[in-house]
Amino acid sequence: MLTEGLNNLVAMSRKYGADPAFVLAGGGNTSFKTDDELYVKGSGSSLATIKAEQFVKMNRAALDAMLEKKYSDDEATREAEVLEDMMDARCKGEYAKRPSVETPLHNLFTQKYVLHVHPAMVNGITCSKQGKAIVKELFPEAVWVPSSRPGYILAAYCKKAIDKYKKANGKCPDVLFLENHGIFYAADTLEGIDAIVSDVMAKIEAKIVRKPDFSEVEFDKKLAAQIAPAIRMLYSDEMTTVTFTANKEILNFAKDTKSFAPLAKSYSPDHIVYCKAYPLFVKQGKTVEDTYKAIEKGIADSKAKYGYAPKIVFVQNLGMFSIGTTKKNADTTAEVFTDMMKIAVYAESFGGYKALSTELIDFITNWEVESYRSKVSMAGAATKRLAEKIAIVTGSAQGFGKGIADAMVAEGAYVVIADMNYDGAKACADELCAKYGAGKAIPLAANVADEESVENLVNDTVITYGGLDIFVANAGIAIAGNVEEMQKKTFELVTSVNYTGYFLCTKYASRPMKIQNKFAPNYMMDIITVNSKSGLAGSNKNFAYAGSKFGGIGLTQSFALELVDYNIKVNAVCPGNYLDGPLWSDPVKGLFVQYLKAGKVPGAKTVEDVRKSYESKTPIHRGCLPIDVARAIFYIVEQDYETGQAVPVTGGQEMLN
Repeated sequence: MLTEGLNNLVAMSRKYGADPAFVLAGGGNTSFKTDDELYVKGSGSSLATIKAEQFVKMNRAALDAMLEKKYSDDEATREAEVLEDMMDARCKGEYAKRPSVETPLHNLFTQKYVLHVHPAMVNGITCSKQGKAIVKELFPEAVWVPSSRPGYILAAYCKKAIDKYKKANGKCPDVLFLENHGIFYAADTLEGIDAIVSDVMAKIEAKIVRKPDFSEVEFDKKLAAQIAPAIRMLYSDEMTTVTFTANKEILNFAKDTKSFAPLAKSYSPDHIVYCKAYPLFVKQGKTVEDTYKAIEKGIADSKAKYGYAPKIVFVQNLGMFSIGTTKKNADTTAEVFTDMMKIAVYAESFGGYKALSTELIDFITNWEVESYRSKVSMAGAATKRLAEKIAIVTGSAQGFGKGIADAMVAEGAYVVIADMNYDGAKACADELCAKYGAGKAIPLAANVADEESVENLVNDTVITYGGLDIFVANAGIAIAGNVEEMQKKTFELVTSVNYTGYFLCTKYASRPMKIQNKFAPNYMMDIITVNSKSGLAGSNKNFAYAGSKFGGIGLTQSFALELVDYNIKVNAVCPGNYLDGPLWSDPVKGLFVQYLKAGKVPGAKTVEDVRKSYESKTPIHRGCLPIDVARAIFYIVEQDYETGQAVPVTGGQEMLN
């Protein structure tokens, strides 16, 4: 029976945990009980993916005793005593786990299964002015518990309410509404849980007058890309990610201060944990500089008034910026604040919104349990060479670019896979996310020879991650041929990608970097072009490519001189031949085939002859690999004293004087 009960508990948890209508940010909790023991979700576990061993086995008698015990009247002392007793209520062998803070509430129900979730539609009632009356009307058999301090105080209130219900009805309630919090469902079977949930949700939905509209809208992408790096650097005391979101509902709230009022204070403990209690609304200035000043002042005022910077910044008529220590954290912040918007809209059907009181907000903000949850939610990645750096690598769907991108993500960077071959870029990004974690890479279509495409690439990167730290201009094209045979259009194609494309990438990559420098003058950034050994020495019957690469070195030195005042280093890496990559080995368009046809290697009769000839040119006797280039890039990023350099990665084939 115990095994069956735990299996059912896992199934119920995963079913509702995977449904965003019921659970957000891995929240919510569930339990299963026997006569003597309670199995409850461990703190920090996600219902959507939870396993049986992630539930904490608790002694029910010890939990019962907690609600009969007299604790200290001093708030801090009482909370410490309660936490200690709850930890002591864990059964033997469970001491490495921390039970959910709502564990005592789960134990109050006599039913075997309990589901505690925070559906936005339900919270449209629990966070509304008419909530209590609406619950009495729709659910006369349910229990309503007013807002109170979470933890022991809330459990004590719930016990009193449930005991009163039992005395009046001779049974335990199936549904418990918590004002400004969520809902508890209880039943002896999974089918019973499902039936109660379905009934509650259907009755509430029938009363909803307006649902949130998160449809896409046009927004000023250029302005958003100017503001995100400023916000990011205003939080530069810790590496941050900023995610921008705009949709119809966000813009409804972003019209003016009055429209934003329903979101000005948190509705529930979860909103405080993930989004902080007070978001920031900023009026858009006549110029971007005016808006910068308003944001900077707003953040400073928030720190002075509340002791912390806001995690949500709305800019009037533009959209929402969500701030986190990592991309995952920033996205979670956006997700949870979107839940607040849903609740605000649903509450319109029940007399309007009702936020938490200032007293409760202050308590929850400083409560040890929620501080613990906040620390877990804010935890960043382990320190790596490129931890939390934001990077773009062009031409990274395959070849050198793909290998460089992989190595950068492995060292902690977020990398945009930019390529004309969008399907290939998506496949690469999907592969990297599966390997290193969701959000670590995204695909964007980009043609470096097209100015509008490059501008969109940079802007889309910035509104996704919040800024730009490293731009790797890797996209290139090589078409061999002698002077007599080379067509003008072919020559111009090579030049447009390898030379003009590098200029366009630098022009637009440097824009968010300059903004970052404005707000964090000591912050270092990098533009790095993947040049070639052919940029260091001429290449027979390959003049179009070599000429563009020689020109790229000139651009590197010139850009370095111009951008150094913004702490933007500009350098080049000059790889040897990636003989195993598609540029060389493609059986139709590869350089081995081209060079064989062009007669570039005297005496060569096969592709293999050409390959051996090129392998013999390198003292280390092998071609260059992506990891060799990536390590050179890491060096360039990590050092602060070199700019305008061309770093050879040629295995000794080309050596600088």
